[in-house]
Amino acid sequence: MRLIHGLLLSGLLSFPAAAYAEGDPEKGEKVFRKCRSCHEVGPDAKDKSGPALNGILGAAAGASADFSYSNALQSAAAEGLVWDEESLTAFLTKPRDFLKGTKMSFSGLRKEADVADIIAYLGQY
Repeated sequence: MRLIHGLLLSGLLSFPAAAYAEGDPEKGEKVFRKCRSCHEVGPDAKDKSGPALNGILGAAAGASADFSYSNALQSAAAEGLVWDEESLTAFLTKPRDFLKGTKMSFSGLRKEADVADIIAYLGQY
């Protein structure tokens, strides 16, 4: 799936990125610096030690066919996990609490505003 102009290219409509979070995408870009060692976003984004995050909002978990996800994430994906604002907020706040067995080593974002900002930032892609 790919998010373009607020539409998911799977035949289904999605809400515009602004509807996902009350955050500030410009501030979210700064917060995303913490993520760049493992993740990329943007037109030339590629998988690194973490998957590229283009189109993550509204996407099914484990959607990148070229990335080797943890067993925990594969199980969650099989159970229907979708990366919406609620699930991303929980995951970005405490990844290991949200998804026991995740490969993601990041401990999480402490500030609610940072989480909202990064979700708004990711919603642009």
